[in-house]
Amino acid sequence: MTLSNVDKAGGQGNLPPSPRRSGAARRRAKRIGGILLSLALTLLGLLLVTFVIGRVMPIDPVLKVVGERATQAQYDAAYQAMGLDKPLWEQFLIYIGDVLRGNFGRSISTGHPVTEDLKRVFPATVELASLGTLIGILVGVPLGVVAAARRGGWVDQIARVVALIGYSMPIFWLGLMGLLVFYGILGWVGGPGRQGIVYDGMVPTYTGMILIDSLIAGDWAAFRDAFSHVILPASLLGYFSLAYISRMTRSFMLEQLSAEYITTARVKGLSETRVIWGHAFRNILVPLITVIALSFGSLLEGSVLTEIIFSWPGIGQYITKTLLAGDMNAVLGGTVLVGLCFIVLNMLSDLLYKFLDPRAE
Repeated sequence: MTLSNVDKAGGQGNLPPSPRRSGAARRRAKRIGGILLSLALTLLGLLLVTFVIGRVMPIDPVLKVVGERATQAQYDAAYQAMGLDKPLWEQFLIYIGDVLRGNFGRSISTGHPVTEDLKRVFPATVELASLGTLIGILVGVPLGVVAAARRGGWVDQIARVVALIGYSMPIFWLGLMGLLVFYGILGWVGGPGRQGIVYDGMVPTYTGMILIDSLIAGDWAAFRDAFSHVILPASLLGYFSLAYISRMTRSFMLEQLSAEYITTARVKGLSETRVIWGHAFRNILVPLITVIALSFGSLLEGSVLTEIIFSWPGIGQYITKTLLAGDMNAVLGGTVLVGLCFIVLNMLSDLLYKFLDPRAE
């Protein structure tokens, strides 16, 4: 029987798989398994750290529940009901199970389950941090690229000064000055808070982010009001984000522009625009993704002072207020949520690595 007859008879389907395909499948499975194992270990470490913090803090969670005037019998009953009489390893396992089910307990400050509080405050922080990161990308990336391409020029000098001020200037001072000038004196932006009193509670909640919710509802007046309130704190965070992004972009570009392949591209007569954006910039996309992801994560967990100054009801203000009140359930719940965001951002960065650079293993 000839080879063509074997193919027609379907005999080729019984042949063993190609060694190359088997090797690629094993590498893919190994890579996925490594990512999942890394995710599990990171999550376990995060839960261990937050569990230890909850135990070493000089705050008695039982007294926060029963009050200072509770009897010893009431204290002991609450102590047992909260599982604090069990060994630490058993308490940790119970804590892991509760977190995996999304159960962070009840907030003493608000009287609501912590999960409900986080659903309410976290979208406000995401909205603020997303706009800040977007500003940082739109301004910081081109600024860093041009600064590297024109090294020593006036754009490079401006980029250095911008980065230096961004790293040196206290954010609370800039926030207060911004409110004084742009809200108090010029009246160009809205004041503290997410919306004016007229529009408070008028937009139906779909995502928890007022800009998106007002667009979905088609309420342009509410959108303009929300934008006038968010633009100043978002620009403030965006300035610190672009200071970091522009500095790192400049550093990455300088390294690429000094490489031999850039010299070769110029010798071949390629335009400077194509050399910079088509070759050098494309090769810094992978490390730049990590920089942007870290910047976004930093704004999520580092916008505490901004949220306090602008009365922004986000997770930073929520954690600060509950910490001052000794509400450890709320503090730990917010800390775990922010930690999970960093884990997810790192995973997304890895996935984008594979998309932008298929050679990355």
